[in-house]
Amino acid sequence: MTGQPHALMPRVRFAAGKPIFSEGDPGDRAYVVEAGEVSIVRIINGETKVLGTVGKGGMFGEMALVDGQPRMATAIPSQDTACFVITRDVLLKKLEGADPFMKALTRVLVSSVRAMAPKV
Repeated sequence: MTGQPHALMPRVRFAAGKPIFSEGDPGDRAYVVEAGEVSIVRIINGETKVLGTVGKGGMFGEMALVDGQPRMATAIPSQDTACFVITRDVLLKKLEGADPFMKALTRVLVSSVRAMAPKV
């Protein structure tokens, strides 16, 4: 997904240290990292914990996009970062033609990950 921006997935740039979204925000889009790196963090028992990092080619924010639930973590670029944006409309159009089993499996997997997340 590198190169020129795609009409359905515009490219956006984020400055290091400025959150892209925060835990509890509505989830109406996901992101694919074109360049840079994003840390996924949560505050657990008063401490900021890095759950993981997402680099070039990686996706984040997809769980809230799939299940419509609020964001379960905060995404903060650890360096200046460029991402492609995937909106709910684009995802729904892609899912229209998907096998019903695969759609159900995706929802189950997202639900399972949410259930395993540490409680704050």
